[in-house]
Amino acid sequence: MIGETIGERAETWAGPVGMGGASVEPGLIERIRRGDEAAYETLVRDNGGRLLAVARRYLRSEEDARDAVQDAFISAYKAIGRFEGGASLSTWLHRIVINCCLMRLRSSRRKPEESIEGLLPTFDETGHRVLEPAAAGEPEEERLDRGKVRARVRECIDRLPEKYRSVLMLRDIDEMSTEEAARALGTTPTAVKVRLHRARQALKTLLEPVLERGGE
Repeated sequence: MIGETIGERAETWAGPVGMGGASVEPGLIERIRRGDEAAYETLVRDNGGRLLAVARRYLRSEEDARDAVQDAFISAYKAIGRFEGGASLSTWLHRIVINCCLMRLRSSRRKPEESIEGLLPTFDETGHRVLEPAAAGEPEEERLDRGKVRARVRECIDRLPEKYRSVLMLRDIDEMSTEEAARALGTTPTAVKVRLHRARQALKTLLEPVLERGGE
């Protein structure tokens, strides 16, 4: 049921990808706690598309993204009795699906992390930065419109190694604090700060040729 319901809303949900989402009808949570299946289906229908959009940012496979959302709703159902309303329900679900995505990423690691050194700034003997195109050999394209620029930015983010991509999305897209990101990733705040700094530098290197061609 969850998978079918997510599929119905995934392509039509038009709300923001952030912390927003449909409003929760009065008593919905209490009905879910009492085992009301219709209330649970309403929860999935109202939030499934938004959470799938979040999962797609973290997981490259569509199947993995959908599975992560299903895991998130199952986890939410089991934990609904502990939901105290300190944050909005949509925010609570948002954090659950991110945790499910990160768990999948950790369990799927089968090889060492790709080096990011080639995307970090380099300097010559005089201390000046050496500028090298991130996509050497790529043919010159006509100026990109705003939609194409956004698509290329997403592509550049996706090119980052997973541990850098994840921390960048947690901090700069999902707007978690350094401490929250550290807990989600199972690491220290210092490690988060270092990874974020390096991720931003690498992303800037990847974006420079894109923005030069597609900027206003």
